[in-house]
Amino acid sequence: MKKLIKHTLQITGIIVGGLAGYWYWKEIGGLSGTCPIKSHWQTSVPYDTLVGYILFDFFKQLAYHYADK
Repeated sequence: MKKLIKHTLQITGIIVGGLAGYWYWKEIGGLSGTCPIKSHWQTSVPYDTLVGYILFDFFKQLAYHYADK
């Protein structure tokens, strides 16, 4: 349970990234099919899930860095 609380921001990033990837594919997505990442939901959602995780983890590291000063 402590690990879950410790990694709440990364888990939030995974969920937000996955939802954003699905929404992007559904609303905007590569209709022409030329983009191999965004033209199919099976590649768009995992890609944006990873981006969400990395982005939220960066924010967490940045907050810890400035909290120490």
